[in-house]
Amino acid sequence: MEDVARVAGVSHQTVSRVLNNHPNVSAKTRERVEQAITELGYRRNTAARSLVTRRSQTIGVLGSEMAEYGPSRTLLGVQQAARDAGYFVSVAGLRDVTPETIKDAVAHFMDQGVDGIVVIVPHPGTFEVLHQITSQVPLVAVGAVGDEELNGAAVDQREGARLAVEHLIELGHRRIGHLSGPTDWIDAAARIEGWQDALAGAGLEPLELIEGDWSAECGYREGLRIAAARSVTALFVANDQMALGVLRAFHESGTRVPEDISVVGFDDQPESAFFIPPLTTVAQNFEELGRRCIDLMLRLMENGAGGPAGTVAPRLVVRSTTAAVRG
Repeated sequence: MEDVARVAGVSHQTVSRVLNNHPNVSAKTRERVEQAITELGYRRNTAARSLVTRRSQTIGVLGSEMAEYGPSRTLLGVQQAARDAGYFVSVAGLRDVTPETIKDAVAHFMDQGVDGIVVIVPHPGTFEVLHQITSQVPLVAVGAVGDEELNGAAVDQREGARLAVEHLIELGHRRIGHLSGPTDWIDAAARIEGWQDALAGAGLEPLELIEGDWSAECGYREGLRIAAARSVTALFVANDQMALGVLRAFHESGTRVPEDISVVGFDDQPESAFFIPPLTTVAQNFEELGRRCIDLMLRLMENGAGGPAGTVAPRLVVRSTTAAVRG
């Protein structure tokens, strides 16, 4: 730091202000300091800084099911928000989700000296385990709305499902089935509830509920069966991957989308706009979810109390797989 100050022709304190993004530094001075930093290849001594601040500038992220779109995109959102706030992210992935593996992973992060832990483990039992853990650093659970003991941030999955099904109802559909995700997932259970809410609000009975596994293969298999049964005029599918398999099954069986049956997915994966036909779906704002997680984490670090993070609102994206019911 002294070398940077000498080359830039400024004081040691000015270099510190530039490094800490202090506003009381002129643009010209900041440019000179940054040029000196580049010229000298200066890097902060994070170990020394941690001794002074008692912070590692690292947030632990505990995750599972990272091969699935939702958890992986949530992780990216948390990583980006953490970087924007000046924090590194240390990730631990669980192969098996049990109370013991969750507790061991949290203990591992504590040994690493992280400043906080974000948990992306989308199963209801996770929250019960986290309630039992006495942590010396803030814990934020993705998918939890938060309570007095557990802080959390979530996308409103129930509302997203309700938007999808109400869209189909507005198009005149009255026989609306649902291909759900695994019911031991928090998001899948919430989407089932949203489907049921929308039907009940319109005075309709839930006719067809099929539990899936998030995969396109499952969507294809169940799509063939739904096409043969012809029991529904519209299908709400719990994610875009299964919807992709459904669309192929309908195409192969001669069931036209949306003329014979309408389909709505969930997630708005980048590829969903290029399905044939382009998929009507529900978009989740994973970047906003990550930002809320980290904002909540920072408030907990500073004040010991996070306050409500609120739920992130989903958005319906209407494309070509939905149309008014015929006949």
